[in-house]
Amino acid sequence: MEKFAFAPAYELPVWPFTPPPELGSTKPVRHPIVIVGAGPSGLTLACDLAQRGVRAVLLDEDDTVGVRGASSRGICYAQKSLEIFERLGIYERIAAKGITWSFGRTFSGEQEVYNFNLQANSVSKQPPFVNLQQFYVEWFLVERIIELGLTDLRWKNRLTRVEQLADGVRLEVETPAGSYTIEADRLIDATGANSTIRTQMGIDAHSSRSTDRWCISDVRFRKPLPTERWTWVDAPFNEGRGVWQHLMADGVWRIDYQMPEDCDTAYISKPEVAGARLREQLGPDVEFEFVWIGPYGYRDHLLDSFRHGRVFFIGDAAHVVSPFGARGGNSGIQDAANLGWKLALVAQGRAGEVLLDSYDAERQPAAKQNLQVTSRSARFLAPRSPAEHTLRRAVVALAARHPFARALVNTGRMSVANDYPPAAVLPEGARSVQNLPLRLADGRETTLMQLLAEGTECIGLWFAPTREQSRAALDAIASLPLRLLAVGGDSGLPTLQADEKLASHLGAGDAGSFVLVRPDAYRAAVLPNATPEAIARAVRTALAANELDP
Repeated sequence: MEKFAFAPAYELPVWPFTPPPELGSTKPVRHPIVIVGAGPSGLTLACDLAQRGVRAVLLDEDDTVGVRGASSRGICYAQKSLEIFERLGIYERIAAKGITWSFGRTFSGEQEVYNFNLQANSVSKQPPFVNLQQFYVEWFLVERIIELGLTDLRWKNRLTRVEQLADGVRLEVETPAGSYTIEADRLIDATGANSTIRTQMGIDAHSSRSTDRWCISDVRFRKPLPTERWTWVDAPFNEGRGVWQHLMADGVWRIDYQMPEDCDTAYISKPEVAGARLREQLGPDVEFEFVWIGPYGYRDHLLDSFRHGRVFFIGDAAHVVSPFGARGGNSGIQDAANLGWKLALVAQGRAGEVLLDSYDAERQPAAKQNLQVTSRSARFLAPRSPAEHTLRRAVVALAARHPFARALVNTGRMSVANDYPPAAVLPEGARSVQNLPLRLADGRETTLMQLLAEGTECIGLWFAPTREQSRAALDAIASLPLRLLAVGGDSGLPTLQADEKLASHLGAGDAGSFVLVRPDAYRAAVLPNATPEAIARAVRTALAANELDP
């Protein structure tokens, strides 16, 4: 095996350019929803809408997924994202292709400081993480979108100009067959960190760039390494700087090496230089082949608002954070899941327009929290002062001996589903509900995500209601998108078997309590002693439906 030979490039799919019907049209055609950008967030949103029976146009200037050259880019998909993919119908493909993991080790020098198992506190059918190259996830999403058949996927369509109208947005698009103009009731910008839509609209992203430098090596080894996430705070084989080590699909390892701030990025990316780092880490006789090598530096930005009139920003177009803890791509996927059901219900006239404002009210604070978390990780891994170096040495030394100090070792707080603050549609705030395994009264198995995959409805879980209560509730919610289920009891409703784990996870109390779960698997309300009127009121509040005719 050649030590510095690059492995054969991945055969990325290519989709054909089809001339759009608007070419040559003198009057712009109006579309309800146009998404620009076929990255993880844009594709997730298009797939989410199609799953809900909502049509959209998706524009992308390329005709493939990922980056030509097959770099890994995003690789860690968190449980919340995996649960979303379960609902969208691609989780099984991701799990089969990727590497499932929950166990990690953290080292300082030659010493293991501590290890963790993220599975310990999970009740979901999905694991804490699956590692998979980003282009595979995008690939699976495209094929699922095509299978669903409701999305107009337009490859080689580059947006050149955007103009806000009183009741929509006008777009000018360039293609290999010429240019055309369309209009959209709502435009979703999923074009990434360098959004030209954001620039044309004059929106300040408050961007900053770190001096920290890293170099990725995507590598195949003849002898496999342990299938665990290993992190070094100060690796002796990397001049006392940080290193991350992950296994991905196809037997490819991604190893991130922290580099000097003043490094020559072209030099550190040379195969012979990257190869020397690998031999320093794994021994002079290690046999490997490179798939890809590339340097990167951190940048971040955060918009003040993710909604500007008829334009919504998701994923990296709205926020960019350092990659510590896999909080970037996962957050964009969760942006899409938050916005998708709201667009669907508003488009179908089953929720109030105000519901769309809650996208920004929920996801902007989530992105702000992720930015704070990743910034702290960056400072821990690259201390900026003697005091910060002293603090890190003390924390690492304590963590090796005392469990309380291990929570202070910050090599990247792993991505979690953010809680949402109290707001008009969420008087109690909201927290994510994991994809609990459930069993119907007749013994059939299901999951929360399987229930949520059927249409666009909230799920109402009512603990042992009476038959009289259930009949009255069905009348009260007749016009509302709510699927009412009983948990135990004899109510005449579709019934789940009572389960202490379910009640505990939902925060439910005794018989008569009610939990409202939104279509994005967030708990929106808990009613201790529910009445049919209170249930209907909670649903109308969560959907901003009070502005609709009762």
